[in-house]
Parts: sequence; C-alpha cells; structure tokens
Amino acid sequence: MKATTDASASHDEPVVVLPPSAPLTASARGTGERLIEALLTSCGLLSLAMTAGLILTLLAETIAFFDDVSPGAFFGGFEWAPRLAHQQFGVWPLVTGTLLTTAVAMAIAIPAGLLAAIYLGEFASVTTRRWLKPALQVLAGVPTIVFGYFALVVVTPALQTVMANLSGFNALSAGGVIGIMLIPMIFSLSADAISAVPADLREGALALGADRLTTIFRVLLPAASRGIGASILLALGRALGETMIVAIAAGHQARLTADPTVPIETMTGYMLQVASSGVRAETVEYRTIFAVGALLFAFTLVMNVLAYRLQRRLRQEAVA
Repeated sequence: MKATTDASASHDEPVVVLPPSAPLTASARGTGERLIEALLTSCGLLSLAMTAGLILTLLAETIAFFDDVSPGAFFGGFEWAPRLAHQQFGVWPLVTGTLLTTAVAMAIAIPAGLLAAIYLGEFASVTTRRWLKPALQVLAGVPTIVFGYFALVVVTPALQTVMANLSGFNALSAGGVIGIMLIPMIFSLSADAISAVPADLREGALALGADRLTTIFRVLLPAASRGIGASILLALGRALGETMIVAIAAGHQARLTADPTVPIETMTGYMLQVASSGVRAETVEYRTIFAVGALLFAFTLVMNVLAYRLQRRLRQEAVA
C-alpha cells in the first residue's frame, strides 16, 4: 500500500506558483488618467472650435452681404434673382419653396412614423417586430442622392400618370421622398417615447374598461406627447436642411407659390447651385450663399433647441 502511494506521488506534476503581478503605482495610474482626461478635453474643445468657426464665418460673410444689400430688400422682397442683370434679393421665394417641400414631407413622415411605432409597439408579434424594425431603420442609411434620383426617375413619372399637369421637377415628389426618408427618425424616437410610458397607465386604462385603441390614443400617446413632439421637431429640422433630394427633383426656379406641382427652389438647393457654378468669391452673388445659410441655420437652430428642451423635460419626468 505504501509503495503504491509513493509510485502515484512520483508521477504527480510539480505545481508552479507564479509571482503576483505588481500593481500599478499611484503615479502611473495618475499619469494614465491625466492623459485620458486631456484627450477627452481636447476632443470637446475641437468640436467647440469648429462650431465657433462655422458661426463666425457665417456672421462675417453675412455682414459683408448686408453691406451691399439692405435688410429691407432681403426680408421684404418677393423676387429672388441675384444672378440677373437687374438683381433682386427678396428671399421669400426660397423660404416658401423650403417650407413647401417640408410641409409635404412632414405630412407623410408624421402619420407613417407614428403608425409604425404604434403597430410595432402594441400590435406586432415578436417575429414581425424582429424583421420589420430593422427594415425601417435601413432607410436611414440610404444616401440622399439615391433618394433624389428615386424621386426624379420613379416617383415623378408614377405621379404623372394620375396628375397630368405635374411638372418633371416639382415639390410634391421631392417632399414626398423626403418624408419617406424621415420615417425611421420619427418611428424610432416615437417608439422609445411610447415604450417609456409606465405600464401602470396602460393597465389602469384597460382595467377601467377601455379597449386597446382607446388606451393607445387617449392614454399612451398623450403621455408620450413630449417625446413624440421632440421627434417631430428633429425631423422638421432635418427636412429644412435637406439638400440633394430637392436639388435633383424639385428644380431651380425660385418662385413664390404654394403649388407643389410646379418647379421650385429651396434654400439648400440654391446654395448648392451657386457653390457649384464657379461664382467668383468676394461678390454679392457669392455672399448670398452665406446670407441664405445663416437664415437656414437660424431655422434649424430653433428647431433643435425646442427638440432638446422637450427631450430633457421628458427625461426629467421619467426619472421623477
């Protein structure tokens, strides 16, 4: 018995004990943390510097533009023709063209995005939700130039089969495709807002005898109204700043009209046209880009600030 034990012990592998790793010293940890903090601070300062440079460039060129063109002619005129012999600088045709395409886009994006969020959150099965949600979000990754040619080559000819007076370039097709592009934005943000509604509200409404649709439209949507409103404002700012779709499908005729079937020109479409036409710098025509861009920047800034405040209030209510 003793021999067996000794023999088995002789075949045991030796146990190797590794020395414990030396912990980082306090100075080494402090140096690494300071490097990371400096890197993050530099990234934040870089973004602030870029934003400040953008604003200063817009302000400088816009001020130079108003040295040659009076604000009254810019905001009070109703004809935009800065490149003709008899120059006109009334910006309202560009503003109305932008608002027209935006209105068409929001008329499509808001109901489609909200209905998609309601369906996937309240009615769809798990399998349907798993396949349909990524399919909707794929739209957000499609380049806008593809949407532009889709509006010009597919949507406009399809609409011309039922609308004989529809022009080849028009605000209806451009705005409709912008609305399709905005559906994922409104859908995802609205779905998050609806899912953040406490389950007690839904269960309480059902317990009181309300049916499913009444619970959705009388309880869930009002409770999620701030988040839904923020998604709409963000989508509105995105529609105002869209460039490629309107440059390709809406046309380049600045006109003061509310008819979406005729060619129009938006603020972003005009900026792209002038920037790509080789206009000489330091001229009034060149500086119109910055004047129109500053006005568009003001519009989108207001939309983003309102959306941010709504989202912030929504988060505070969710925490409370």
